[in-house]
Amino acid sequence: MDSLNSLLDGFGTALTPVNLLWAAIGVLLGTAIGVLPGIGPAMAVALLLPVTYGLEPTGAFIMFAGIYYGAMFGGSTTSILLNTPGESAAVVAAIEGNPMAKAGRGAQALAAAAIGHFAGGMIGTVLLVALAPTVASLAVDIGAPDYFAIMVLAFIAVTSVLGSSRIRGAASLLIGLAIGLVGLDQMTGQQRLTFGSLQLADGIDVVIVAVGLFAIGEALWVAAHLRRSAAEPIPVGRPWLGGADVRRTWKSWLRGPLIGFPFGAIPAGGAEIPTFLSYVTEKRLSKHKEEFGQGAIEGVAGPESAASASAAGTLVSMLTLGLPTTAVAAVMLAAFQQYGIQPGPLLFEREPDLVWGLIASLFVGMVLLLLLNLPLAPLWAKLLRIPRPYLYAGILFFAAVGAYAVGGEALDLVILLVIGLIGFGMRQYGLPVLPAVIGVILGPAAEQQLRRALQISDGSATGLVDTPFSVTVYAVIVVLLAWPWLKKAVMRGRRNVSA
Repeated sequence: MDSLNSLLDGFGTALTPVNLLWAAIGVLLGTAIGVLPGIGPAMAVALLLPVTYGLEPTGAFIMFAGIYYGAMFGGSTTSILLNTPGESAAVVAAIEGNPMAKAGRGAQALAAAAIGHFAGGMIGTVLLVALAPTVASLAVDIGAPDYFAIMVLAFIAVTSVLGSSRIRGAASLLIGLAIGLVGLDQMTGQQRLTFGSLQLADGIDVVIVAVGLFAIGEALWVAAHLRRSAAEPIPVGRPWLGGADVRRTWKSWLRGPLIGFPFGAIPAGGAEIPTFLSYVTEKRLSKHKEEFGQGAIEGVAGPESAASASAAGTLVSMLTLGLPTTAVAAVMLAAFQQYGIQPGPLLFEREPDLVWGLIASLFVGMVLLLLLNLPLAPLWAKLLRIPRPYLYAGILFFAAVGAYAVGGEALDLVILLVIGLIGFGMRQYGLPVLPAVIGVILGPAAEQQLRRALQISDGSATGLVDTPFSVTVYAVIVVLLAWPWLKKAVMRGRRNVSA
């Protein structure tokens, strides 16, 4: 009841005309910036951080929250329509969303994503209000072996369900892991795969990798095949979801937050792992498995709902522990410190108006996001009516701008082109792109957690399985790996019985 009363006070703060205006501005700015390939929510918040110096803290953080959710949806828009993720959490949306767009159902994919963001954000924020202290206490007890087990599960899951074979999925993952090795060893400081270049010492930013593999690779692939086929505009299709689509997606919208929120709240969180796991779950549970890879709407609805709930989950660790689990949370933590506020267990006591106003503004921002972007779905989908040569020229331009904005180095543009050529080669030989992006995102973190776990156990491999949580995760991995053979054995047994 105390949380409920505090939340009602927070709505009193968030629904003032000035704060409502900041929330609307944040949602609009976030969506507009998120649509640009490579400029995700973290960069958007970082770029706008100096602009908020003159604002009082509550209004500034309410605007930041709007930017965060708006940029996540904007990244999904370009993933679906142009196969170009605006940020890493939107990578999964391209797998089913882009085939839907090419089949003339881009508006339906965008509508499923918008409603998924709304449902995931609402459920995630309710869980934030109800479970923040409990989840925070659980997160403290999770150690390095548990983190590593979770990341191995993500690697196995993504290579098992994507592409025409597990071998191709594993090959793609290895490419990503190799790219993730570039830079300084985080524990020893030794250079790896930098070729003596100081500019590569910090590694290759995941934004450049994602934009290169998806945007540049896709543009080069289309350019290589334009002469073989006529460049016909893709029809946009109906702007709203039909009854059949709703019946297929409502369970996905509700399942997504159950996966997304816990992963957002723990220090191994972020929206990448839960979106991949949500996609795997939807594919396993779907009655239309044959449509996956061809444009299954559940593959858009579930991961997008999980991503939005994960965004609410990241605020749990940041507000209650002062522990950022994503790049956006890290930037927002810097913003808190800029105002002389230190997130942690005492924040709810010292700054109740700010914290509960921020949490209430998440509900307000979700409603604004849905009201603004659901009607705009057909408008965004009309991007597909632009002739392909002009469209992909624009993609290359904005991809280059986004990559250059990451570090301001000309070398980033060269790296972008090289990775784009790798993406083109992967398409040429049938390698799925997503496992490579997963390898870049999670590879360095997985290596660090592996080495920490081994250091704690004095080099003994048993240190990787010395917790009930890690043992459970590895059991799930074994089932996931053995499932194709188990399924074949069961089917063979049934045939023998029937014979």
